[in-house]
Amino acid sequence: MPLSKNEIRKRATAFAHEWRDAHNEDADAKSFWDGFLNVFGVPRKRVAVFEQLVKKLDDRQGYIDLYWPGKLVVEHKSRGKDLAKAHGQAIDYLHGLKDTELPEYIVVSDFARIHLHHLETGAAFELKLAELPKHIDRFDFISGYTSHAPREQDPVNIRAAELMGRLHDELKATGYEGHALEVYLVRMLFILFADDTGIFENNAFADWVYGHTSEDGSDLGPKLERLFQVLNSEKAQRSRNLDERLAEFPYVNGKLFEERLPMADWDGAMRITLLEASQLDWSRISPAIFGALFQSVMDPKARRDLGAHYTSEANILKLIKPLFLDELWEEFNRVKGTAPTTKQRMAKNRVPTPLEKFHKKLSELRFLDPACGCGNFLVITYRELRRLEMEVIRALMKGQQVTNVDQLILLNVDQFYGIEIEDFPAQIAQVALWLTDHQMNQEIGQAFGEYVVRIPLRKSATVLNANALRTDWAAPLPKGKRYDYILGNPPFVGSKLMTAEMRTDLLAAMDNAPNSGILDFVCAWYGLGARYMQLHGQGSTTCAFVSTNSIAQGEQVAALWGPLLAQGIKIHFAHRTFRWNNEARGVAAVHCVIIGFADHDTPKKRLYSYSDPKAEPLVEVVDNINPYLVAGRDVLIPSRSKPICNVPEIVFGSMPNDGGHLIIEDDAKREFLKQEPGAKKFVHRFVGAEEFINGLDRWCLWLKHASPQELKAMPLVLERVTKVKAHRSSSKRGATQKLASTPTLFGEDRQPNSSYIIIPSVSSEKRPYVPIGFMPKDVIASNLCLVVPGAKLFHFGILASAMHNAWMRAVAGRLESRYRYSNKIVYNNFPWPSSPTAAQRAAVEAAAQGVLDARANHPGSSLADLYDPLTMPADLVKAHQALDRAVDKCYRSKPFESESERVGYLFERYEEVVGGVLGGGMANSTRKS
Repeated sequence: MPLSKNEIRKRATAFAHEWRDAHNEDADAKSFWDGFLNVFGVPRKRVAVFEQLVKKLDDRQGYIDLYWPGKLVVEHKSRGKDLAKAHGQAIDYLHGLKDTELPEYIVVSDFARIHLHHLETGAAFELKLAELPKHIDRFDFISGYTSHAPREQDPVNIRAAELMGRLHDELKATGYEGHALEVYLVRMLFILFADDTGIFENNAFADWVYGHTSEDGSDLGPKLERLFQVLNSEKAQRSRNLDERLAEFPYVNGKLFEERLPMADWDGAMRITLLEASQLDWSRISPAIFGALFQSVMDPKARRDLGAHYTSEANILKLIKPLFLDELWEEFNRVKGTAPTTKQRMAKNRVPTPLEKFHKKLSELRFLDPACGCGNFLVITYRELRRLEMEVIRALMKGQQVTNVDQLILLNVDQFYGIEIEDFPAQIAQVALWLTDHQMNQEIGQAFGEYVVRIPLRKSATVLNANALRTDWAAPLPKGKRYDYILGNPPFVGSKLMTAEMRTDLLAAMDNAPNSGILDFVCAWYGLGARYMQLHGQGSTTCAFVSTNSIAQGEQVAALWGPLLAQGIKIHFAHRTFRWNNEARGVAAVHCVIIGFADHDTPKKRLYSYSDPKAEPLVEVVDNINPYLVAGRDVLIPSRSKPICNVPEIVFGSMPNDGGHLIIEDDAKREFLKQEPGAKKFVHRFVGAEEFINGLDRWCLWLKHASPQELKAMPLVLERVTKVKAHRSSSKRGATQKLASTPTLFGEDRQPNSSYIIIPSVSSEKRPYVPIGFMPKDVIASNLCLVVPGAKLFHFGILASAMHNAWMRAVAGRLESRYRYSNKIVYNNFPWPSSPTAAQRAAVEAAAQGVLDARANHPGSSLADLYDPLTMPADLVKAHQALDRAVDKCYRSKPFESESERVGYLFERYEEVVGGVLGGGMANSTRKS
């Protein structure tokens, strides 16, 4: 047990007094730190070493003044020295430490001052030695008062997974594999955890292995099998001749040790691995994190990126807080003052108070994760609910003496359900919930000063090992019961990457609705979630899933949300695009959304927006969230081949389909023309999105008007044309083979005959405006751009405005987090101003010219430079602001206060245009009366 705070404070006062007058000539750093740790009741020799040798970043050797593995690195200097420099030295030492031994904190001191720095959060604090008694709470991580909140890559979690991985490999090498190996390892996980958390007598298992099995491991297999039998037997049913050490182990139940497994053959090396694992502090394991790490040990490739394949707690909380947790805490705060009085407690047949009713409500909630993996969403949900229940019990028992707190706990793991297609993670999920239950029992036991343990296991979560897309989600429930919340993180598989089996399941889940084939795999869970609510939810079930952001963008929106809106589904909350945490080297970032939805409405809807995919969200309470995850009416934007307004049509640029043989890179152009000077008039600038935005030069052979005589006079050109013909002839596509008959021409020629507006097909989400521009007809636009032939300055002004860019950000698809401009979704559905006056058009044209003039003031800068939010020139910023004001006035006289207001207005305008001009359509068909 840690020292009392009063005792620590008393020791801190004495320590500060003892060292206040220490001078460099008689001060001893080792004595100082021995005394410092003693303040907090920690004997230094048991946990830390002086002068730890390490290899620094520059490969030279250095010495850490005081090193406590996994906890603390201390760099000590003489009085008055630069502590910032000392901190830099300490950072340099980290390079020489193993990942599993990296500290949580760096402390630097010069006797008179102590600087504390938390490596994970970056939080820093400095105090004078005399102030130590006032700030002892800053060092709770030393004294043991702070319950260890596992870091997402806590060294204990990582090390535990590594050791389980080694044990897995050693068992598998003996021929022990498959289902038996998976169950065996799950049992070992539970046993190791039980050994450190009070389920077993402390270290009972480690001592039993060490003292009662042979060093060569030859008898460990049969003895472990006997232990499994003991853990599965009630004490009354055990043999009277059972070894007394085994008899001390409790009855576990829960069917964890029920299945009879083949006996495993151990050896001395495997026994050492098990003993090494037993020396870890398994009480510090996070079931939410360790489960995914544990699963990864089964896959050698995944093990190389250990720590990368889990869902962070922060991201799980982004889902569960708006789904139910925030609301439950709000309800608790409303009723926490309604605990029954002593008189009420003694009354017969009394009516429960609101607080008691709330407590009962918590115990009756049911949760399903239909793609649960190792159960991390269920684990964090259960943990957070148990912590809420602990506060409920505090409020219920305020002023009362609490005894038998275990009888006050109503929540249990049998409120949780999962479906998981793989056997091993399904087993981990069930055990992870038991581990979490025990951790929460310890937490509430510490809070009320009692020992709480629920062994034998009387209740368990229900986790089906099945394909969730071919399973009745209601099947695991007791008759007449329903899920209150369905949640999780279904698989991220893009539409073009699905297997045939996945596609079959997706189409069935979506009831073969039109265009379902373009949907990502995750949409199947939305379809089945909606189906469950329609059949069983009774208007009381809410779903929320983490999803690829593509389901709220571009053409997938109408395909998914058309059928869902028709069933009365409403979005209750949403996180717009954010970056899914994944810190492994070489693993691509995933950009996600979270959508909470139900078949009933709610008056307060919360929309979480991110200024940057890595930023923290800003929350806005809105009346409605539409499928594009913007505040506005439920409107769906279909793919259209023509604009909804009377404006010039837009097309993609020209596609060479040439194998690269009609393209000339800038560094090769001079040499090519030197050898083939006659080709000069046929070499044109060739501009794609990258060339346009970054100001790069690239060229192509544009032979559309070259005569046969001219072609024959250019052997190098004919050589390239011959290669184009061969490339197209060898294609497996019939359409490409036909193009071999015209090898001098681009495969698709959409080059305008006059100047045109060019729009890059992909642009960074960081830019306030998608850069667009005018191009002369002799510059060839590639198919990586879109072109608007015949567009005028007024059209440029509208397309370059904040109004159009807000629309684009709302409805465009994305490539990762970058915007993908679409002709059929963005441009053709854009609601242009209805009838601007001549004066308004002139104002837009003047402001548009102002933007072009501002760009021209910076001839050495690319559009990427000009539209970088950090380097955008002031005159260009002002020019765009003037353009925005002019365009806004074409829509209405009142200024727009925010982008969300612009988007809401544009969706209303879209409905007017589609309903009035096109006589209905998808926007009207989903409007609620």
